[in-house]
Amino acid sequence: MTSTDLTTTPSVGSVLIPAPTTPYQGDIARYWNNEARPVNLRLGDVDGLYHHHYGIGDIDHAALGDTEDSEYEKKLIAELHRLESAQAELLLDHLGPVGRDDTLVDAGCGRGGSMVMAHQRFGCKVEGVTLSTKQADFANQRARELGIEDHVRARVCNMLNTPFETGQAAASWNNESSMYVDLHDLFAEHSRVLAVGGRYVTITGCWNPRYGQPSKWVSQINAHFECNIHSRREYLRAMADNRLVPQAVIDLTPDTLPYWKLRATSSLVTGIEEAFIKSYEDGSFQYVLIAADRV
Repeated sequence: MTSTDLTTTPSVGSVLIPAPTTPYQGDIARYWNNEARPVNLRLGDVDGLYHHHYGIGDIDHAALGDTEDSEYEKKLIAELHRLESAQAELLLDHLGPVGRDDTLVDAGCGRGGSMVMAHQRFGCKVEGVTLSTKQADFANQRARELGIEDHVRARVCNMLNTPFETGQAAASWNNESSMYVDLHDLFAEHSRVLAVGGRYVTITGCWNPRYGQPSKWVSQINAHFECNIHSRREYLRAMADNRLVPQAVIDLTPDTLPYWKLRATSSLVTGIEEAFIKSYEDGSFQYVLIAADRV
């Protein structure tokens, strides 16, 4: 990344932090720098893996126990965290063979939970990018605490214009972060960074083209997160235009509904739970995994 790509502003010490190149990027950076919802922090406190995504899988009702139990809320939070880590595990399952000498790229890495999991599984180097200095600092601090800072690193930069060399990555992913960018620009950058034969994976919410247009629930989700949810068709078209050939397209909607219904009963509600549940149930919104190879 050159000085003509992003202007820079001083940060802590001698580190230079790229400034957002558009007003919208500035809005997103401020949004995530100011975000401190308990649902993102309390779940990570369970085992030190801090995610910024949702969960999949059936609820373990035996682990939850009786709702009248004084420990029930603690158990519920642990169960929600188990489901969100299961989502990250599924994404990693689809990255294909990864060696210890490989480099992976997490575009929109949040507080770094998926990066830590990837390194723990593959033993490789994992590079993350985010517009949020707060998230990057948090992720790098966790890497230092875990003694893996030589292998796991978060950088503050635009995922559409990363500092990585062409063909550097064996695999890359977006985990619920692609709704903040233009898909053609995003997949052009992933296609550049990936080695030929490398694997790209995304897990994302997308509006269902069969519904006709984004529903009122999808519009509420967009407003809540200041994002722009794309249709499933847009993902596939933009991948095809950028040498990314889908190998798997999996509808995870039935698998994520239990997470949302359980979260709606917790003390960590944010007010957006109904929109997710209703849109998944009426078919206007889908939760999908797409794995594609760079050709």
